[in-house]
Amino acid sequence: MKRSRTTTAALCVALLLTAVTTGAAVASGPHDGLPQGPPPREAAALTGSAKLYRSAGDDITFTFDAHLAAEHDDNPLEATGTFAFSHYLDGGGARAKATVDCLLTGGDVAVVSGVITDSDLPGAEGRRVGVTVHDLGRHDRLGYSWAATGSPVEGGEPPKCVGSAPFEKVRKGSGDFTVVPWRPRL
Repeated sequence: MKRSRTTTAALCVALLLTAVTTGAAVASGPHDGLPQGPPPREAAALTGSAKLYRSAGDDITFTFDAHLAAEHDDNPLEATGTFAFSHYLDGGGARAKATVDCLLTGGDVAVVSGVITDSDLPGAEGRRVGVTVHDLGRHDRLGYSWAATGSPVEGGEPPKCVGSAPFEKVRKGSGDFTVVPWRPRL
């Protein structure tokens, strides 16, 4: 009987030491390069696609995929991504795609600018444009720099991260924009 108590006690001590050692190894940090916890939230973003409302029936579409990574939280000029827009009416119009060069967001408003890299509008490539989006759920609004400066080919270029007030309405049921607010370390 005494031998079995000693054996049981020794076994319990061995199990306890194994549990403590294993727990300490697990608690010491990630192993084999595996990350722990969720990745950091990106610093800012503007995504989504929608058509604008025009009573004359214009076919106007804007699409955004703009992001500011968490590690660039202090510099909106490090934003990446693209945005595209098109405007057609009665068989005429144009489309353009731009590479993002700046993204600023605050609350539910985003301002993104970029340089046109692809367009069927002669002379538009290489020109900067800016767009402002107000994320209002199903009633988003949008404005663009060329409302004040004229066509990207004819007008002056805005500086980085400059758009216009979001005066246009998104066509009901056509899509939705999403703004991730920027929360810089000040």
